[in-house]
Amino acid sequence: MALNVHNQLAQLNAARLLVLGDADLYPQIVKGILPIIGANAHLDLRRWGADFLAETFASPHLGLQEKEKLCVGILQTIREWLDLPNEDYSVIKNAIQTAASVYGLIFRYIISNPLDSLTWERMAAIKSNITRRWDSSPGGIRVCCIKFVQRVVQVQTPGVIADPRRSEQNEVSLALVPREHPLIPPSRLEPEALGLLDRLLNVFHEETRCVSSIVDMSDIPPKRVPSDAILINATLNCLGILIRTRANAANRIINAILNFNPLKMASPSTTSKTKVHIKSMERTTRTVLMNVLRRNENGPFAGRIRQYLERLAQTRFELLDEGSRKRGLPSEPTDGLDNAKRMRLGAEISDRPPPPPLPPGPVSHAQLFTLTGDRGLSSFDVTQLPVDLVARITLPILHHIDQSTLDAAIGDVRSRLHALKKRQAAENQNQVQAHGEDEEDYEPDFGPTQEQVLNQANNLPPEDPLAEPPDLALGPFKLPQPPPLTLEETEKVGKGTIERVFSIISTIDEPAAVKRQKPGLNRVAGSNYDKDAWMTLFTRLATRASAGLDEDEDDIPGDDGDELNGIVTKRSIPPSLSNGIREMLWKSIITDFRTKMPIAISWLSEEWLNDQLQFQDQRDRKRQRQGNYEHWMLKVFDGILPFLDAKDNKVLTRFLSEIPSLDEKVIDRVKGLARDPERIVLSINALGYLATLRPPIREICIDALEDMWRNYDDAKIPASRFLKKLRPEILKESSTPDNPPAPPPPPDKIKSPPPSENKENLPSASATGEGVQAASSTVAAVG
Repeated sequence: MALNVHNQLAQLNAARLLVLGDADLYPQIVKGILPIIGANAHLDLRRWGADFLAETFASPHLGLQEKEKLCVGILQTIREWLDLPNEDYSVIKNAIQTAASVYGLIFRYIISNPLDSLTWERMAAIKSNITRRWDSSPGGIRVCCIKFVQRVVQVQTPGVIADPRRSEQNEVSLALVPREHPLIPPSRLEPEALGLLDRLLNVFHEETRCVSSIVDMSDIPPKRVPSDAILINATLNCLGILIRTRANAANRIINAILNFNPLKMASPSTTSKTKVHIKSMERTTRTVLMNVLRRNENGPFAGRIRQYLERLAQTRFELLDEGSRKRGLPSEPTDGLDNAKRMRLGAEISDRPPPPPLPPGPVSHAQLFTLTGDRGLSSFDVTQLPVDLVARITLPILHHIDQSTLDAAIGDVRSRLHALKKRQAAENQNQVQAHGEDEEDYEPDFGPTQEQVLNQANNLPPEDPLAEPPDLALGPFKLPQPPPLTLEETEKVGKGTIERVFSIISTIDEPAAVKRQKPGLNRVAGSNYDKDAWMTLFTRLATRASAGLDEDEDDIPGDDGDELNGIVTKRSIPPSLSNGIREMLWKSIITDFRTKMPIAISWLSEEWLNDQLQFQDQRDRKRQRQGNYEHWMLKVFDGILPFLDAKDNKVLTRFLSEIPSLDEKVIDRVKGLARDPERIVLSINALGYLATLRPPIREICIDALEDMWRNYDDAKIPASRFLKKLRPEILKESSTPDNPPAPPPPPDKIKSPPPSENKENLPSASATGEGVQAASSTVAAVG
């Protein structure tokens, strides 16, 4: 029996892993395990089943419609678990959590199905069983009961209807229930919910205890179990949801919280563990009220909540934060002096004589700032002393001078300035009064008046608009032409421009992942001004901007290069600007080739297209040139080749399938991956894909697979999967005992396919981003 249970648990755990990976399998798994985890099952199976059901209906990955379909079938199992006498603690706990999760779903189901009385009878029996366990169960089960009661109160009280036309999108509440509903009439459910709410709030009025303060529970009456700090915290956390969603019950809940004092058991003799429980209750209460105040700062309870929080903080500081308070003053003086003597000794009397008054008449700056009455000091000429000596004397004096003496001197100078200002104002007033009679004397004005000036301007001859400007007029100003740039300066400026453009591309953020309609052949490159558009512009600057600039149209046979059948063979040297852009693209791709593979494919496609256009132009002009595609394609491939691992099958296959042209050099590099035993499968899969879906290089890839099958022992099994379909005669020869396998031919004897098969002129139809994934099934079918 134990072995059977062990096997069943292993299968159930495998089923759990399956649904965690794919949420669509939840309905099948739940319906399949209900007969296994019933009330008559083994205890381990019941524990697993209760935990799985609680996890299922709390999972956000399972939709509400699927949960509503499943919840009806599990009610009988939950009811049987709860009705079992002396059931396991964990089973009861998870069953109550599941009931709390499905209560709202069952309520919505009953609203739509008023004739299904059996389902509501089971749910009502479960609710009655849980409410009976609320007061007499252990702490963990009571916390689950509190959560279930909070859910019942939330469902059985009216809520806000966001859209009456679409009831499936509204919150489950009593407002959705018709008045004449036969199973759940609102007139009976709402009083039940309010009674449960009062019972929930009663925890604040009971005698609060902490776990560490009770040793023996036998002296506590069974009808009244004192409240625990954990239960109070659980209740407060549940009440926060009701305050936010049920406005008709918010006033009652806030009043109950404001009348609750979490610090009433705090005292100086409280133990450390009790202080931790008290602090937790205080912190939870403060958090709930602060959230209420933050949501409605001008509500009717805002003033009371602020006063409550201030009083709570002050009480907490006085009772619990003894370590953070400063040390009090000593009861006796520490230096032998009491406060009365300290006050008498601290009273300072200045013995500095008052400064002399200012002399009458004009006052100089020296007289203004001279505060001493000593004639010797006043008549001393300080300018005769050297500056360094004055500095050495002044700095120590300013350092040791008393602050009060300095302030008094500044006040004396300020009073002198006020007195001097008043004296000057009085003297000016006396002068005005003395010359007051002369202000009425006639003073003739010998200058021309405004009227005379206007008359003279009217008598002037009119201006001629065609008259030549005077000789002093300035001509147009033109800046001189800048000097021509040298080759080094041109390369430096071009390199700086490339770096700035590339820095702009690197700073552009990737757009949010949204579903866009694929434009197909009607798309326009670089029309969205995003990062892809800038990268398209950058790649075309590297490939198309300098196309044809490196050729000389006046070249004739025999002038430059070698002459072969009347055609000038000349190796073109790409401009440094284009090479600089290519170098930056290459470095950017190599640093993170897995995410920048689309950029590499787009760039190499542009290079291939430009080479084809240039080849066509050279054939018209009877010229030959070496393209850029092959060089940079091999350079990019050689850069990413050392960093490929066994997991990069899709990356390598996409690169080889979407670049426009392949040749033997690329195939040899792919075949060279087989030197690493960990990358043999990677190499064989890539070659098999190319041999299957790229006919122009089919024979080269099959030859490479045959070579690997003959020379590498680890490659025989994976390579035979493709050779069995592509070249089965090789496997037949190896299976004949009389005919041993022939050695591979030397490299100089290998027959090369025609040029039309070595290189492709157009990309393959399957070489798209979707083609790699769509063709993976074809490659697997070959094996």
